[in-house]
This record gives sequence, C-alpha cells and structure tokens, in this order.
Amino acid sequence: MTTNSTDTPQHAHRLELAEFDHPADPDMASSPLVPTLHPLHQVKTTLQVCVGAATVTVGELLGAQAQQVILLDRSVDQPVDLLLEGQVVARGQLVAVGDRFAVRLTELPLPLSLATPAAAP
Repeated sequence: MTTNSTDTPQHAHRLELAEFDHPADPDMASSPLVPTLHPLHQVKTTLQVCVGAATVTVGELLGAQAQQVILLDRSVDQPVDLLLEGQVVARGQLVAVGDRFAVRLTELPLPLSLATPAAAP
C-alpha cells in the first residue's frame, strides 16, 4: 500500500514579519540575531522548493516537444512547498530577486528545539 503525501495534513502556521530598521553600525548588519551555539546549526542540507506537480502518461512525456506547456496542479497565488528530505518544512511565495528566483517564507512549523522533551509524570 502506498500513501500520497497530499493525503496527510501538513501543520504550519502563518508568519507575519515586521520590517526591520537598518542598524547604524555596519558591523551589526552582518552579525546574526541569535548566536550559533549548537554544532548542528553548522550542518548544511539541501532545501528544495516544489511549485506543483502534474500527472502525465509516459506516452505524453515521450511525445513532449520543446515549448510545450505542462499545466501544474497549483495556481500562481498558492504557496510553494519547501521540502527537506521529502518532507514539507515550510511554505512560501515565489519572488524574484534580481535575475534569480527566491522564496518569501509565509508559513513555518512550530519552532523546533534541540532540547529533549521532559518526560510525562
């Protein structure tokens, strides 16, 4: 039996970000807001952005031609999924920054912690 990841509810909450004033001290502009104390904070991983999916037959794919358009299952105003190891970890809105794509984060899961949860009494 296979399960579809769209069948399971994804838990995320909307995040509203306030505008920050630029610090007067240029050295403060490059310093992180929260100091990195845990060694796991330095581990790099690949974050993927999923803008949608399409179901096609192998025949349709083999017959595809250059300039052909494949319609995805999302509208342009729906958020994109940010995936880590195939799991949705956040959602956001595609934006352009110069000549590159970027994602403005709009939904984040509840804050994760490296602390071990306390045992129930």
